[in-house]
Parts: sequence; C-alpha cells; structure tokens
Amino acid sequence: MLRTQVSSSDLQSVGYDATTCTLEIKFHSGGIYQYLIVPETLYRGLMAASSHGKYFHAYIKDLYSYEKIA
Repeated sequence: MLRTQVSSSDLQSVGYDATTCTLEIKFHSGGIYQYLIVPETLYRGLMAASSHGKYFHAYIKDLYSYEKIA
C-alpha cells in the first residue's frame, strides 16, 4: 500500500485502501500496522488534522481492530 509521509512525532506515514477500508500507519518507532474497516471519512480527517498523532489517538487507536504487518 502506498503511504504518504506526514509531519508527526509519532506517525511517519499513512496510507488508505478505500476498497477494503484499511488504514495503514507506519510509526517512527518502526512498526507498520493496518487498522481494519476504518471509514474513509476518518482517513481524510486524519490527513487534514493539525496534529496527526492526536487525531489518531482520539479517533482510531483502541477503537478499530488492527494487525501488525512489520
């Protein structure tokens, strides 16, 4: 999945697959995670947020199933 670099102390890059509603995030800590069945509106909100990390923690983390892929 193609990811876009973001300016964040926590998140390094973010990608989204609209077909499967999968959000993929690479963290500066090195892990890559896929969050499952995430609405596209949340992806757009994450990308538009002034703080990507705060948005992620408020609206995605612990609210959607995920798997570590790397």
